[in-house]
Amino acid sequence: MIVSRTPLRVSFAGGGTDIADYYRTGYGAVVSCAIRKYVYVTVNKRFDDDIRISYSKTEITDSVDKIEHGLVREALRKVGIRSGIEITTIADIPSKGTGLGSSSAITVGLLNALYAFKGYRASPKKLAEEACEIEIETLKEPIGKQDQYIAAYGGLQHIKFNADESVVLDPVICPAKTKREIESHLMLFFTGKARKASDVLSKQRSNSHANKGALDKMRDQAEHLFHDLTALQVAELGKALKDGWELKKSLATGISDKDIDQLYSKALGAGAIGGKITGAGGGGFLVLFVPPENHWSVRNALTGLREIEFRIEPQGSKIIYVGDDL
Repeated sequence: MIVSRTPLRVSFAGGGTDIADYYRTGYGAVVSCAIRKYVYVTVNKRFDDDIRISYSKTEITDSVDKIEHGLVREALRKVGIRSGIEITTIADIPSKGTGLGSSSAITVGLLNALYAFKGYRASPKKLAEEACEIEIETLKEPIGKQDQYIAAYGGLQHIKFNADESVVLDPVICPAKTKREIESHLMLFFTGKARKASDVLSKQRSNSHANKGALDKMRDQAEHLFHDLTALQVAELGKALKDGWELKKSLATGISDKDIDQLYSKALGAGAIGGKITGAGGGGFLVLFVPPENHWSVRNALTGLREIEFRIEPQGSKIIYVGDDL
């Protein structure tokens, strides 16, 4: 038996510039962090030659080609496992429509566990690249590349996406107390709405040419935020979130709505400096930058929303258990 643990993520700046239609015209950049909320994948040798997969439903089949779960089917094909395996996925936070990169975390964690099952240690680079191939090239999801890389590498990262498809990661290097200061200013609330990221991103992708000016500014925000955080200017994160959210809302319809705007306005009125909806938008989690002395007033303003406390996760996808009979 193999168990992998892969972090979810919160993106701070540059989201949308990691989509090929944009970065192939120059480059894209994001600042994103892995968080201590995880997706777990368990892989075990099966007694017979069937394949059993357990997620929100259970599949038992005698052929990889018959698997309905696209990520699992393509990961098995990629790794070269055809039979006699049992796979289970579990997440700390519901894995659909929350904007925390769960689909990519599942793909990265699944690849990690499957390679370990075969006795092979896959590098973060290999995991991220192959997860992108599965989600973007094979399954044709209209998504970007940041989620796969932050899931594989972890940490607080500046990630650059070059036109030649190369990806460069630069960790935000700062003292531990600065990371604690960042964490102490962040609050995360579930809006109660879930949405399919591909629905929102498809609209954004179709507007990519018209949105180039806004995306250029969002990419530049990521560049500036990387330098600000490296220079220990934590307060700049609040401004980046606020300015970035205004730009993001202009990319496509459905990124925000009346309810989300009202929640955001309440949070600002209660003392938040800035914030945004995580992921593609349209629902999921609202991340806010709030001075610690204003946390209670923001909680009171958003009464009824579930708050999730989180910290930055320094590591990416890991194998946390290997059975003795491997």
